[in-house]
Amino acid sequence: MAVLNPDSLDTRTLSTSGSPRAAAGRARGAKGGRRIGSHVLLIILSIYFVIPIWWLFVAATKSTGSLFASPAFWFDDPAAFFTNVAGLFEHQGGIYWRWLGNSFLYAFAGGIGATVIAVLAGYGFAKYGFRGRGVMFGMILGSVMVPLTALVIPTFMLLSQYGLINTPWAVILPSLLNPFGVYLMRVYTQDAVPDELLEAARIDGAGEWRTFTTIVVPLLRPAIVTVLLLSIVGTWNNFFLPLAVLTGPELLPVTVGLNRWLTLSNAGAGGEQVWNLITTGAFISVVPLLLSFLLLQRYWQGGLAIGSVK
Repeated sequence: MAVLNPDSLDTRTLSTSGSPRAAAGRARGAKGGRRIGSHVLLIILSIYFVIPIWWLFVAATKSTGSLFASPAFWFDDPAAFFTNVAGLFEHQGGIYWRWLGNSFLYAFAGGIGATVIAVLAGYGFAKYGFRGRGVMFGMILGSVMVPLTALVIPTFMLLSQYGLINTPWAVILPSLLNPFGVYLMRVYTQDAVPDELLEAARIDGAGEWRTFTTIVVPLLRPAIVTVLLLSIVGTWNNFFLPLAVLTGPELLPVTVGLNRWLTLSNAGAGGEQVWNLITTGAFISVVPLLLSFLLLQRYWQGGLAIGSVK
């Protein structure tokens, strides 16, 4: 039986392979590999989401002929963008800008109203006990699973009974209901607003409304901004509901209005070719949403920082 001689071992091998420094180096290498992989994945996803916006920006700087003749992802004549914007002012009496104003009205009226309702309902479900709370909240969760397109026809029939078809209320009123916003506000309120803080405010003599406005609302700021943005974007991008409940061209949002131009352009020789106006109008309609996310991003960051301090 062979006897292992300790003197025959390489002491340098033992000192480097089993030292804490070597283990830390291997851990840093593994962590660095995972970090590189996550960065590569994020870059791929960023490119995936930026490509459509880049194409829309490039297409807005082309004439109708250049859209089909020049490279898809590069400019042909950047000065054509201003020509296209001027065409939006002139085409059909500049009705595009009326459509854009309608989109602002529907999105902000519906988004702000939906956010107010979601905040109040979420706070009530989270901090008040009442009979039937579980059943009602279960119904709200169930409504999240129902696609919005399935509710268009019942909504149309309900609104027609009250004579609201082809009015701005036909778009604003259904937009006030945001079940996912209520769910999000309840979950966030449960963690962000301690019950002890509310009890201390009540002991100090603050009423329920003062407690809500001065203590609860500042703590809910990140969730409020999130629900507001989701509600505004959802109403801005809504297509099927305005298509069903609005008939007058002067009341259409920009999504349905551009679709009408698209239908005419697809008609071939019988329709007017306004592809350059469609792409330019689509790009202009995306800019307010991008600016909203960029300007309100700091509220999310501030809310995360506040929530991390215990």
